[in-house]
Amino acid sequence: MQLQFTPEEQAFRQEVRSWLRENLPTHIREQVERAPSYVSKSDTKLWNKMLGEKGWIAPNWPKEYGGTGWTPTQKYIYDEEYQAAHCPRLSSFGLTMVGPVIYTFGTPEQKKQHLPSILSGDILWCQGYSEPGSGSDLASLRTRAERQGDEYVVNGQKIWTSHAHHADWIFALVRTSQEAKKQEGITFLLIDMKTPGLEVRPIISIDGHHYLNEVFFTDVRVPVSNRIGEEGKGWTYAKFLLGKERTGIAGVAKSKSKLQRLKNIARQERSGETALIQDPDFSAKMTELEIRLTALEYSQLRLLSEEEAGQSTGAKASFLKIRGTEIEQALNEMMVDAMGWYGMPYELDTLRADSNAESAVPDYGVGLMTEHLLRRAATIYGGTNEVQRNIISKAVLGL
Repeated sequence: MQLQFTPEEQAFRQEVRSWLRENLPTHIREQVERAPSYVSKSDTKLWNKMLGEKGWIAPNWPKEYGGTGWTPTQKYIYDEEYQAAHCPRLSSFGLTMVGPVIYTFGTPEQKKQHLPSILSGDILWCQGYSEPGSGSDLASLRTRAERQGDEYVVNGQKIWTSHAHHADWIFALVRTSQEAKKQEGITFLLIDMKTPGLEVRPIISIDGHHYLNEVFFTDVRVPVSNRIGEEGKGWTYAKFLLGKERTGIAGVAKSKSKLQRLKNIARQERSGETALIQDPDFSAKMTELEIRLTALEYSQLRLLSEEEAGQSTGAKASFLKIRGTEIEQALNEMMVDAMGWYGMPYELDTLRADSNAESAVPDYGVGLMTEHLLRRAATIYGGTNEVQRNIISKAVLGL
């Protein structure tokens, strides 16, 4: 296993670091530093366009479809520098999830129609997987699609659909057969959100913001040409997609950036109080987390070495997902502890009406309490960690 970066890789790191520092708009960086989830749609699309023009928008895609051609180690370095530079999160639904499904299993017509608009950010996607009663046990989904000639007629409901109110298209798992075992009766469809009979209803989060939605399908007619691969084989494509998602959810670079931010906050003295970093209990917890994160980083580097050697990583993505999301949750809890009342959720416009109140609150406190509390869901999305342990028990331990 190679854990040291070569001189060429170090030069690549410097190239990435310099370009991000020189090109990321200041107002976007400052917003990400305060609360990453609150970057506007327009600013996110602006950054998407800038990265696309640079050719860095899809590092994990094959070069023939618009990828960078980077090695796994270069991708890892890029992710580290991307997080350290406080770049905004880009929508993963197109770039990380459905895009790879389309270029791997899609028809030439589907690739031509969808891949360029995913890279440019002109078309936004959302994911239609979870349903009421079908989350961790995704194969129990009940949204139906009945074939009528050259169309499927879809009826049912999806829930927890992030950014469906912004999306132009949704990729959805639907049931096309009740006769086969439940995993074999599922089909993967691409559906235009403007199709008659499709309705989006908001779910408002505890921070008062609108990210999540319910999506209802009432006799929604979808061309058969919008089906990915074979009818009834959607579970195969869904597992492929979830594997891509879970590897990214490990979030080593993101957690390293968050840990550094936590250290910066803990070193600050407030109103004459001793800096939190001097508290031995807090310092010990933070050190323990840093050790766990370093171990996770080495595990990911080991997988990168195996990938570069042409070896299959298999169910090891589940290991990364479990440990990475547990560390993220622990970091978020420590961040809330470190911020205390400075991180309480509030409306910034209200504070600006009172200059004295605004000056009393440090920049890092803007909206962050809810930002970190909301991230407790990390061990749930992408397949709960309990499900990941079941995958490991079957695929690795043979239980």
